[in-house]
Amino acid sequence: MSANPLEIIFQPRSIAVIGASGDPKSLGYHFLRHLIDYGYRGKIYPVNPKLKEVFNLTAYPNLGEVPDTVDYVICCISASKVVELISECSIRGVKAVHLFTGRLSETGRMEAIETERQILKKAKEFNIRLIGPNCAGLYYPGGGISFSYDFPKDSGFVGAFFQSGGAATEFIRYASLRGIRFSKIISYGNAIDLNETDFLQYFSKDKETKIILGYIEGVKDGRTFLNMLKSVASIKPVIIIKGGRSNAGIRSAASHTASIAGSIDIWETALKQSGAVLAESMDDMIDLAVAFSFLPEIYKTHVGIAGGGGGRTVLSADEWEEAGFNVVPLPDRIRNKIREVAPDIWDWIGNPGDRSMMEGSRFSTGDLLEMMSKETDFDLLIANVTDDAPFEKEMWIHTIRKEIDDFIDIHRSRAKPLAVILRTADLGISHSENWRWEFIAEQRTRLIDAQIPVFSTFSRAAKTIGRLIDYYQKKSHVPSL
Repeated sequence: MSANPLEIIFQPRSIAVIGASGDPKSLGYHFLRHLIDYGYRGKIYPVNPKLKEVFNLTAYPNLGEVPDTVDYVICCISASKVVELISECSIRGVKAVHLFTGRLSETGRMEAIETERQILKKAKEFNIRLIGPNCAGLYYPGGGISFSYDFPKDSGFVGAFFQSGGAATEFIRYASLRGIRFSKIISYGNAIDLNETDFLQYFSKDKETKIILGYIEGVKDGRTFLNMLKSVASIKPVIIIKGGRSNAGIRSAASHTASIAGSIDIWETALKQSGAVLAESMDDMIDLAVAFSFLPEIYKTHVGIAGGGGGRTVLSADEWEEAGFNVVPLPDRIRNKIREVAPDIWDWIGNPGDRSMMEGSRFSTGDLLEMMSKETDFDLLIANVTDDAPFEKEMWIHTIRKEIDDFIDIHRSRAKPLAVILRTADLGISHSENWRWEFIAEQRTRLIDAQIPVFSTFSRAAKTIGRLIDYYQKKSHVPSL
């Protein structure tokens, strides 16, 4: 067995699903389906005393009847049967068990708490490591392991540990729409054995993971976790969202994963001092994952902005400056270049660059951003898609498509970091066939496929990128500017 138990957990040669079933109402059905659907390449052993076969795989009445060593077990049976199962695991050389099984200490019932203690005691007796109980387990696209349907099958470099399986599922689904792909994700529930500190340490050394995210409701050993967090955050970006911040949230965390959630003020102070980046919500965590995935290290705050009509231009200037960025005036070098191609607006246009001022000239949003990309005055470029233009269909489509083409070209030049603001709509089914929304979705996909960070508002982009800059400044001991 590897020095780190998580290595064998993510690289099992064989997996047994306890409680495997052909009934879609059973979780044993779904975990078995996931191994098949995602292309797990090891041996799969369904275990169910009532079945001879499931999904064309031989089923076994118990783990002891499996004719081979089993590295990893997914447990979908009731809590009362788990202690006996752990004893069977020792016969087959099982290294680790994922306990989907719930209704244990999170219920607050004394008999359930005692059962959980007995499970851990038996596992320690046989040197078997546990994930959970009360958790969704593993999502590892590179290894063909998943805990839900329709997750991306291609791998990325974002690794995460989530105390909640539902929060992990939500994050994967919505972050994947923004172009994020994942190395490994762990849902770990009550964490009676392996916990957040173990996962953090593992991801710090995992070559497949470059960015680490965590959703935690409570920790087993706060001092050890924070010391580990400080060490890891100096190596890789670590983004943390803390569940259980309010009184209602603390009560909910206790009944969800039996976690004891402390004062949020103490938590926030400790997490910030450790060097972690704090997320306030799931959308915020996704925005941060996008920024750290698709933007390079940025240390300064001079921003160049272009695109959109007059009102949006004014608001963008407000929001970026209020977020601590320097919206610097256009340097004379750029103004002189503009005078050569658009003498009617060279002394009128500024930063942010109002797209409506450019109408009728030979100058465009892309032209201005390209000029900014070659100047040392700017550390970051923000392209605002001019979807507020009051044009009829053909001209509107032509304008937006040309802007997106330009943004992709500027991004590919790598001259300056670039992010794009493209508003998304809350669409009903009747809206999805409308040409405007269909076209916007198509252009958004083009930007994401080009690995350009896309945000829905200036405020979300500024808030997110500001924390990225703050992280790299602190990591490199660069003073804030």
